[in-house]
Amino acid sequence: MRDKAVDQVRVTARDVLRAVRERDAYANLLLPKLLRERHISGRDAALATELTYGTARAQGLLDAVIAAAAGRPVADIDGKLLDVLRLGTYQLLRTRIGAHAAVSTSVDLVRAEDGQGPAGFVNAVLRKVSQRDEDLWTDELAPPMSEDLLGNLAFRYAHPRWIAEVFFDALGGSYGQLQAALAADDERPPVHLVARPGFITAEELALTSGGEVGRYSPYCVYLPGGDPGDVEAIRQGYAGVQDEGSQLVARAVTVADIGEDGGRWLDMCAGPGGKAALIGAIADIDNAHLDAIEVSAHRADLIRGVVRDLPVDVHVADARDIVEHTGLAAGFDRILLDAPCTGLGSLRRRPEARWRRQPSDVPELVALQKDLLGEALRLVRPGGIVVYSTCSPHPAETTGVVDEVVASVDGARQLDARPLVGADDVGDGPHVQLWPHIHGTDAMFLAAITKD
Repeated sequence: MRDKAVDQVRVTARDVLRAVRERDAYANLLLPKLLRERHISGRDAALATELTYGTARAQGLLDAVIAAAAGRPVADIDGKLLDVLRLGTYQLLRTRIGAHAAVSTSVDLVRAEDGQGPAGFVNAVLRKVSQRDEDLWTDELAPPMSEDLLGNLAFRYAHPRWIAEVFFDALGGSYGQLQAALAADDERPPVHLVARPGFITAEELALTSGGEVGRYSPYCVYLPGGDPGDVEAIRQGYAGVQDEGSQLVARAVTVADIGEDGGRWLDMCAGPGGKAALIGAIADIDNAHLDAIEVSAHRADLIRGVVRDLPVDVHVADARDIVEHTGLAAGFDRILLDAPCTGLGSLRRRPEARWRRQPSDVPELVALQKDLLGEALRLVRPGGIVVYSTCSPHPAETTGVVDEVVASVDGARQLDARPLVGADDVGDGPHVQLWPHIHGTDAMFLAAITKD
């Protein structure tokens, strides 16, 4: 209970970081909940958000600095102390908060829980950290640029090396593009809103929210700041929070020219429901019907709440065998397969994810993606459209999956997906790859496939 004497903004940031470390919590889900419960708002909420997400995002770089300052590996430092050391080091290296405030508030956090001894250790480590800025620490600890440019960039922009290698390959081996992508990924992303067609236009949403109409999606609004929950259109269900890249993926499946449309649309992996809500709103206008599949009963209930009053039926089923589990017949006109993936394209929105994912995660996900895409091509009618998407630019999850499955299905072929998106610089086709540093979106991939 001694926390009450301590800065509640930093207590909240520490509590989220601890939950991420101890029980694999998601910072972007837990922090808003704690801010509401603790009645933290305005500038205090903005500071708590910056400290929490920034610290989680920069963990690898911070740990290297802490280990050097402490003279021991971070694995040998008590977890509760490490959370505070990361929080303090982030403030020292990556904010304008004064060194005295960054150190003293961190020491107060530890003293309130663990007493003077551990507080003294934290004080000593942070004072040593404060003797250099981030550039000087990076010059000392990062691989030399002349010997290992990729490793240097990965350290400098707080990414695991293996993820930097994936981006490098996906960007065609350009170090300049890699640096820009890592830099964009290391920044806090803007909030994108989606205006649900038939309920509100993007122009109306921009006017009422104080935002700016998006560049690519006709439904997107960029919110300059504040809590999206304060936007009246969101409270009424007329709008939602959704990255512009995700909006483009959802829209793509609805605008493809497939000739006569029988109105049978399918979202194969619908959780958490943002794309289903957008597609469902368009289906309502086009007199179509969307079936949405979700394997988790709890998430299916969440989707039902998002798509209420829309022509959408939500089914709890394994998307690899939809016909058996739901009774739905094949012959869908339009199918979206937003496949489970590593999420490497949305690391800026899920700050701790870059340190949680491992290369060993990829093969199992790729096998699942291939099974799901094969099922999608069995379910789509001849001349219909399957849009395959991932929130990952990993070649194994994107072109690798699409090329192998399309080659294995008689009559399947890729279409040029670029006209379905309407954005520039999306690659040489036929697929589309979006990037934060080019488009300001998550790094969404999409391919459009039909069969004869």
